[in-house]
Order: sequence, then structure tokens, then C-alpha cells
Amino acid sequence: MNESNRRNHEMQYLNINKLSNQPSPELIKEMIDIRFALDQSTIVAITDQKGTIIYANQKFCDISKYKKEELIGQNHRILNSGYHPKSFFKNMWKTIGIGEVWSGEIKNMAKDGSFYWVHTTIVPFLNEKGRPYQYISIRYDISELKKLEEQLIYHSYHDELTGLPNRRCFNEELNTWLSMKSQTNQLAIIFLDIDRFKNVTDTLGHSKGDYLLKSISKRLSRHFNGIADVYRFGGDEFTIVVKNRSLDEVKEITRRVKALFKKPFTLHNNPYYFSVSIGISLSPQDGSDIETLVKKADIAMYRAKEAGNNSVQFFKNEAHETLSKNMKIESALRQAIEKKEFILHYQPLVDLNNQTIIGVEGLIRWNHPTLGIIPPSEFIPIAEETGLIIPISEWVLDAACQQIQQWQDSGLPPINIALNLSPYLFEIDGLVETIQRMIQQYEIKPKLLELEITESIMQDPDRALFILKELKSLGVSLSIDDFGTGYSSLSYLRRFPIDTLKIDRSFIEDIKNDDGVLVETIIMMATNLGLNVIAEGIETKEQLQFLMDVSCPIGQGYLFSRPIPGEDIPNLFQKL
Repeated sequence: MNESNRRNHEMQYLNINKLSNQPSPELIKEMIDIRFALDQSTIVAITDQKGTIIYANQKFCDISKYKKEELIGQNHRILNSGYHPKSFFKNMWKTIGIGEVWSGEIKNMAKDGSFYWVHTTIVPFLNEKGRPYQYISIRYDISELKKLEEQLIYHSYHDELTGLPNRRCFNEELNTWLSMKSQTNQLAIIFLDIDRFKNVTDTLGHSKGDYLLKSISKRLSRHFNGIADVYRFGGDEFTIVVKNRSLDEVKEITRRVKALFKKPFTLHNNPYYFSVSIGISLSPQDGSDIETLVKKADIAMYRAKEAGNNSVQFFKNEAHETLSKNMKIESALRQAIEKKEFILHYQPLVDLNNQTIIGVEGLIRWNHPTLGIIPPSEFIPIAEETGLIIPISEWVLDAACQQIQQWQDSGLPPINIALNLSPYLFEIDGLVETIQRMIQQYEIKPKLLELEITESIMQDPDRALFILKELKSLGVSLSIDDFGTGYSSLSYLRRFPIDTLKIDRSFIEDIKNDDGVLVETIIMMATNLGLNVIAEGIETKEQLQFLMDVSCPIGQGYLFSRPIPGEDIPNLFQKL
């Protein structure tokens, strides 16, 4: 900008401040300089105390597609997209009306009807009585980030091949529905497995098998649109969810499913016939949570397979057996904590560029005296439900810090250990103090400890942000585990002091099916946000080659090593 333009710019702001009786020439000059800098880099608008626009910079005009004279004298309702509820703006005005700064993301509508997103900060200017006399709005265009976020969300909740809602979508939607439903509401989960579909793919090839799966998906979704919700669980398994229908209506729907499969599916003018095995669980009689209902529908489906192709089976109540088993596990867990029956195994984190170990992930195992090694998937859910996850987590932290100290004392180069933190730990007090005490007790460098969180903690973002900042102040590293399996808003990723994203193994498994589009998108997004990336579940050389091609820096999986005891890690350094 030349000197003449700058003087004009300066006069504009002087006129604005004259209108608002702004005192102190020195302060005016300082504000002019600051505003000039803002105008060159951000979208700026100034309004009076009623919200009427009295200044709009060129960037504001460019993004809104309005001329300055069309904006001056208007209020921001001219940009209202209708996306946000009235309560959104009511809370915003409540905040700035009492003189506090407001910050948030707003979807606006330009003059031509197009939409754009801006991250907005509104700063009130206060008079000598402490009341706002005007507001300055500073915005950044985040439309591209929002598009990327929407793309990521869509792929996270929809099956890549068929376009149907996937298992993640199923879990989230039904968890929400079950948490809101009344006692009179009914739910049926119908589990479908296409009989001998593997024979089709083995004979015709995967591409033709995929075509048939898409044909099956279209037929199911088209036929049950408005009647029931259809999901693809993976492979040749589908789920149909029926809400608030009588048992007779559920039976009628299963008959219609079977009828749909009596008609052939055509490929290259050749007809293909399929039968299905159907298992059904009902809520509330068979359970009130998703995991239980899915498990029971799955059991019923396998019973249908045993009964013969094209069979239907309802789950037979076995709740007392499940309850008895869980009570036994809980009792044994309490003894395991007292007797210290747990062990940590370690899976290497590998630099994919030079194939060297840069750290490990610590994974708990239960060394039961009679049953042998029990994986965490069988006891962690019960530990979380009963509160036993707290002493178990303390043991894990203590064992990991002690292991880091032992490796240091043995002369090994520094090895960082990544540990998964249960979301339940964020609901109690003392987590940060416990970690700090252990770091000091074993005299280890905090950066050698990496704490993995799951996306579920974002359900209470304010509390999570507070705890994560406290953890970060200790010097430890923070990562999001199983990224993409839940909902991570990009705004949270920007706010939270996260160092690393760990791509969930399910996305790595799908590389062959979706050409790795989602994995590459996550890596690109993380790079743009300045985050590191770790790919979990690498099992084949083809997966490794793809990840190297898209510049994924770190990976772990059975291709490099299974989880092994701590004493075997030094030998692995020499082999890999």
C-alpha cells in the first residue's frame, strides 16, 4: 500500500473515532497502526453499540461480495445464513454486551447466495463507564478447513464402497437414540449375513464382488427408505434398525428382506442368487445398550446359519449368563490388582523412512494364574464400568516409568513409551498429580512419556482442555488414539495441545478398498495443523509402501513386531 492510500486509510479510522468520541490522540494513533496491520491480514468490521456497521475493510467486501456502501449502515443480519439458531447470536450479544470478548466460528452467506465460514473474534470498546460504545470484529476465512472437516466426517460415518452409513454411524446414532428414548420405545436390530458370499468373490474376483455388494446395498436402502435404517457393518454383513414397531411388524420386515433376495442380482447379464442368514435382538428385553444388542443379534445370526441358509433367529435371553460372567471377572480383577498379576508388553513405534525404532507403545496384559494371558479387550470395559480402571491405570503408569528408568540405567538410548489413558480418568481428580509424582519418583524426562487419549473426551471439551493443558505443562507428549473412529472437530484440534494423531487401524485395513483416500486426507490435514502422525496396524508390505509414498512419518504393527516383554526390546533394536 502506498503512502497516499495509507493516509486515506488513516483518515477513515480518524473519522470513525470522531463519531464515537474516542479520547487521547496517542491512543487513537496506536489503534490506527494496529488496525492498519489487521486490515492487511484479516477481515475487519467495526459496528456501533447497536451492531450497525460503520466500517468494513476490503477483505470483508471481497469475501461477502458486497460493496462497502452496501455494508455501511447495515447490521450483520445481512450475512445471516440461517445455519445458526437464534440462541447462538443471543449468547454472543450477551457476552459482548457486558464488555467481554467473544470468539467462535460462524457460517455466513455472501451476496451471491454462496456460503463461507469465518473464525470470528469480537472485541468490545468500552467507554469511561465500562460500557461498549462500538465493537471490532476480526475474522479469518476457514471455509477450506470446514470443507475438509465435512469430508472427513462424511467418510468417517459412511461406507466407502456402498455409501451406506457405517458401523461408526450406527453406534453413534443408536447410542443417542437409546439415551433419549422412553421406556415404551421399542428397537429391533436385524443382523444380515449373505450366505457363501466369499465363494462369489473367490470365483469372480473382488471387483465383481464389490459390484454385487453395491447392488445389494441399493436394493436394501431403496426398499426400506422411511421404514427402517440400513447400515453396512463390513464385508457381507448389513444391519437393519427398526424403531418403534411391533413384533409382528419386525417379522414382516424380515420376510420382506428374504423376498428381496429371491430376486436375482444381475452382473454382465448373468443372474446371481443369494440367501441370507438373519439374527434379531430386541430392546428393551434383550438389553438397553448397543454393545449388548449387537452381540446378541450376532449370536442369533450365527444360530440362523447353523439352522440353514435363509433362516431367521431371534435371540434367546441369556442375560443371567452374561451378568454372572461379568461378576466373576470383576471379582478376579480385584484380586489381580492386589496380587499384581498385570504385565506390560511393548510394541515398537518405527520411523518409516529409515526403519528405526523411535519409541514403543505400552500395552497391558492380565497374566491370570490359571487362564494365562488375557487381552485388555476382555477386562478393560468391566474395569471402566466398576471403577477398577483407576488403580489399574496407576499401576500401568508406575510400571512404564519404572521401565523407562531401567532402560536408561542399562545404557540404552532414550526410549519414549506411549500409554493409553482411559476417558474415565478425566472424570476424577488427581490424574495430573499422580503422573507428576511418578515422573519425579523415577527421575525420568517427561518427554519420554506420551499419553494417548481417545476422541470420546471431546464430549466435555472444556474440562478436557483444562486437564490436557495441565498435562502438557508437565512436559509430556499428547496424542489422539484411534483418530477418525469418533468425531473430532477441527476447532478442537486447533484448541487442544495435541502433538500427534494416531490413525486407527481400520483405515489402514481399508487402504486396498478405498485407495487410501481417507488416510492420505488425515495425513495432509495433520501436516497442515503442525501435528505428527502415527499409523497403527501395519501388517503388509503394501500398506507400508503406501504410507511411505504419502509421507507418513511413523508406524506400528505386526509387520515390524508384535507386542513383546520389556526385556526383549533391547534385542529388537539390533534386529530392526
